[in-house]
Order: sequence, then C-alpha cells, then structure tokens
Amino acid sequence: MSSNPSYGHRRLALALGLGRRQVRRIIHLFNVKPYKRKARWRKRRDERKAPAPYLNRIKDLCLQTPNEAWTSDFTYLKFRKQYVYLATVMDLFTREIIGWHLSLRHTQELTITALKDALVTRQFSKPKFIHSDQGSEYLAKEYLKFTKEWQIQISMSRKASPWENGYQESFYNNFKTDLGLEFDRFNSTGEFIEAVHQTINYYNRQRIHTSLKTTPTKYYRQKLLERVSKKTGT
Repeated sequence: MSSNPSYGHRRLALALGLGRRQVRRIIHLFNVKPYKRKARWRKRRDERKAPAPYLNRIKDLCLQTPNEAWTSDFTYLKFRKQYVYLATVMDLFTREIIGWHLSLRHTQELTITALKDALVTRQFSKPKFIHSDQGSEYLAKEYLKFTKEWQIQISMSRKASPWENGYQESFYNNFKTDLGLEFDRFNSTGEFIEAVHQTINYYNRQRIHTSLKTTPTKYYRQKLLERVSKKTGT
C-alpha cells in the first residue's frame, strides 16, 4: 500500500494475483484503507459563461480501437507559493495519458501543447473526437483553429457536469495521491516537475487499471499486437 497508496481491493487483488474476497478480508483485518482525495477544484470563472455550442459526442460511443476518442483537461498543482498547471490528453480506449504539458500559466498554449504532444506520441494518428469540459482554454480561438486544421471533431461536457469528463477527473484524483500529499517536500521547481513526469510514467506503465486488468501502456501494446495478428493471419 505504501508504494500504491490509492489502490483499493480490486487493484490489490490484480497486483498480488489473489482473489478479491481474500484481499478484502486482509484489508478488513488490518484496517487498511486507500487514500482518497476530496473533490477537485472548480473553474468558477467558466461556470458563469454561457453554454458552448458543442455537444458531448462521446457519451454513447462504443470504442473498438485506440485513437478513436481522446479526452483532455487540466488541473493545478500548488508548489510553494506558485501554481503549476498540468494539462493532459488521455486515449479513452486505453486510458493512457498520451500527451501532457506543464506551465505556470493556464492559457490556450497549455492545452494546445498537450494536444500536440499527444499527436507526436501517437505518431500523428489523430482521433476522431477530442473531448473536454467547456473551459475557456478549450474554447479559445487558436485551440479551435488547431483542431479544425487537424480535422478533429470537438466534443464537450455539459456545463456543471464534471462526470461527463469523469475519466480525466478520476485520473487527477489518483495522480495527486500518487504524486504525494506534500508537494513542498521537493527542493526546487525542477525536482517537482521531474516528479510529475515520473508519476505520469508510473500511471501509464506500472499502475494497474481495474477495467483493463493491466496498465494502460501494456493494454495499448496488446491491442496493437492483436491488430497486427488479424492483418497477417497469425
């Protein structure tokens, strides 16, 4: 539990190769509880704006392969007396964080750069949809222009409906737990940023996702191998 503080009984069972009932009994016996963070911060400035003219295009999708739909969001991390903003892009099918960017300012460059990073990671295999909330950063002129140039369709959650981007919400809650509770323990901004990158790498490559029964990166590779096998008939 110390190395995976947010693991519940399902992830522990998968990690240890034990049955859920057995793990639940052990957790109950030793009164072990995963750490859960409180609800995320609210973007109150955006809540006062009129609804955006974009629908939630992904809520009824039945995803079959990677790169069909990506979700995006950003959060802030308070380090010392400043805020560091983290924007991420997740492949909804694999739950893998495929693009991210850190900045001291939450501007459209924050979200655009994270999306560009995702395109590079996936070797410019673009998604059909990019989903987000109705934050001003995702309604900015340059962001919308960039998605239009790449012919990526915009999908957005309804106002005041964070559950419609719940995969990113869940990621940030677990991410901040895995990063650690006391951010000021880091000696410098550079050390803190390095820890952020390491935690994202941990999420992608080591942290078991309960719905996938493995890590996001391994799941993505499995699906690529399955696709190659189907094409070659092996």
